[in-house]
Amino acid sequence: MVKRAQEPSLGKWSIPGGGVELGETLYEAVKREVFEECSVTIEIERLLDATENIIRDKNGRVKFHFVLVDFVGRYINGEVLAQSDAGECRWVDLKEVEGMDIPLTLHDVLKRNGII
Repeated sequence: MVKRAQEPSLGKWSIPGGGVELGETLYEAVKREVFEECSVTIEIERLLDATENIIRDKNGRVKFHFVLVDFVGRYINGEVLAQSDAGECRWVDLKEVEGMDIPLTLHDVLKRNGII
């Protein structure tokens, strides 16, 4: 899990993620983002879920619109160390996740897929 150091979800715990670069596959983007944020190498096992998050300002205008594609990955190597836009990062037992301050969209994905 990473503690977000930037908006959106500043200060909340989440899973590593970010934008897909031009010409990059989703699998390549996930592996890159996990490495850039946590310093660990992973292998993607499967697609978990896809959803979107639309965040509006106080006037109802769209401030952020994210398409979120979550994958299940397997740790390969590296020591967990926060990098880039992760304020902190650490391994978390799945039993701990529900008690953490996580974005509602992540909570819904984990609940819908029987993870929490």
